[in-house]
Amino acid sequence: MSELFLNVTKREHQGKGASRRLRHAGQTAAIVYGGETAPQSITLVQKDINKALLNEAFYSSVITLDIEGTKQDVILVDLQRHPAKDLIMHADFLRVEPTTVVSKRVPLHFTNETACVGVKIGGGKITHVVSEVLITCQAKDLPASLTVDMLKVQAGTVLHISDIVMPEGVQSKDLLLGEDHNGAIASISVARGGAAAE
Repeated sequence: MSELFLNVTKREHQGKGASRRLRHAGQTAAIVYGGETAPQSITLVQKDINKALLNEAFYSSVITLDIEGTKQDVILVDLQRHPAKDLIMHADFLRVEPTTVVSKRVPLHFTNETACVGVKIGGGKITHVVSEVLITCQAKDLPASLTVDMLKVQAGTVLHISDIVMPEGVQSKDLLLGEDHNGAIASISVARGGAAAE
């Protein structure tokens, strides 16, 4: 289910002092919870989590943790960052099975923007209203991102959440609340005095 892996170790000592000692040793405290198993305290290598976070998909995908030889599929729930330093203070992971229903914010990738009809012919300008949307699905169907194809979008158009082509099994949490929650995701302005305005 997961193509993202992170090697971690079990953590015995708790408390702020223990967490501080871990950070001085280049490590980060974290916890794994959820399912029928008791929460488990773990330790991440700081450089490993920093490298993993460079991959946008790490925030919105299923991750496999290797906890001293025991593999566990999880999703990242929360990150606590240092207010002044480039340092992860703590991470929370939620255990998931393939059929676990999860809610997650996933990034939007807008494609074909330079070839967009509303830009190339209409002379308009694309404005991104949001960069991510909240979805719900089973963990096995969780997409790392959602694609919005701008190729045929005309100038003067406002795209909404309902215009996103969702993968099978994936739903917008906003749309489940009703049409009043069908927010804008992007728009293409009409060029003043340009071909579209005429």
